[in-house]
Formats: sequence, C-alpha cells, structure tokens
Amino acid sequence: MAKPDPNAVLRLLPIAVGAIAGTLLMTNRLITPDLTASQARSDALGVILSAVLILTGLLWQQIQPRSPESVELVGREQFELAPDLPDSVQTELAWASHLLLTNTVTRSLLVWYDNRVLLRRGILPEQTNVAPGAILKRVTEKQQPVYLVSLKLYPGRFEFDYLPENTQGVICQPLGERGVLILGANAPRSYTRQDENWIAAIADKLDNTLSQSLLPDHTQTATSESTGD
Repeated sequence: MAKPDPNAVLRLLPIAVGAIAGTLLMTNRLITPDLTASQARSDALGVILSAVLILTGLLWQQIQPRSPESVELVGREQFELAPDLPDSVQTELAWASHLLLTNTVTRSLLVWYDNRVLLRRGILPEQTNVAPGAILKRVTEKQQPVYLVSLKLYPGRFEFDYLPENTQGVICQPLGERGVLILGANAPRSYTRQDENWIAAIADKLDNTLSQSLLPDHTQTATSESTGD
C-alpha cells in the first residue's frame, strides 16, 4: 500500500486559500447594495490576489518535487548466512548488509557468489533459490552495475522472483566476476548518486574479502581431486 505524500496539503494550501478568499469577495459584492469607489478597488485587488494564490498552487502541483511513493514490501524479515562460511566472512557480510539496510533505501539484500547465495537479509519472500537471468549474467560479464529505477517497467523483472513481488527498484552491483550484490528498494527512483557510490564502495570491499577467503569452484574441485590422489 502506497504511503500518502506528506507535502500534498502544503501544495494545495494556496489553491484553497485563493478559492475561499475569492468566494468571500464575490459573496460580499453580491450582498452589498451600494459600493464606494474605494470598496470596488479593494474588491478588484482581492480578486487579483486570490487568482495569484490559485495560480501559485497550480504551479506548485507541477514543479515542486515529490518524494517517491513507498510501499509495504510483501514478505517477512529474514537474515540467513551460508553456514559453511568462515567466521570472518560471515562477520563482514553481516556488517556490510547492516550498513546498506540502515543507510540507504534498501529493504531487501542478497549476495550471490560462485553460483550460490551467501546472504539473504531484509524483507524477503520464501523463495530462496537464485536462478541467474539475463540481467545478472550481463552484470557479471560486463562488470557494470545495473540500476532498474522502477522495476515494474522492465520485462526482465520476472527473474527477480527471489525478491518481494512488489519490489520497486533494484540495483545489481558486481562482486568481481564471481558474484553480484542484489539490493531491492520499496520506492521507485529512490537511490541517489551518493547511494550508488556508497554501494559500489562496499561491493568492492566485499569482493576483496570474498575473493581472498573463498576459492573458486574449479580450484576447490582440483584441490579435492589432488587430495584424493
């Protein structure tokens, strides 16, 4: 459910005041049988001021920026870490996710790395599997983040079934060539440039930690085979 705009009343105030003032002036003019020249001039000035107020209110409706409308995401609060991760990695993932959830508009967060989910945190559905779609593959291949400012406008939104169904905006931030940091917001066009820079910096830190602490899948396989021999 969308939250009401807190500035809606403020934008309507000039229109309401102008309309009320104009109505009172017109009523006064109709019930006054004889008007002096000074009263007529005052009425004319009052009508002009009322019209200016109404025009100002109409302009405010068009040019005053509105905060993006947020929604209540469908899901429940969750915090899941892959149990086989080293303690240091779990601590860093918990720290990074806490920063993003408390300092940006992020409400849902996942870390997908080496073809598995390392972290799920925030408001999330019961769906836990992440099947990389075209967008995630593009992020890992091109090593460029993707910001879907209003998720409902993109045909590729269906690949994000592991996020709340009414997620409004999504950022997919690469974690090197092996993973993606996925963030969901409850309002469209809500991430600022500063947020994007902040997310990129944290993703770089996570990538450094994960790449040093977790061996790639093919390296783990080779190590296991050599140990078996």
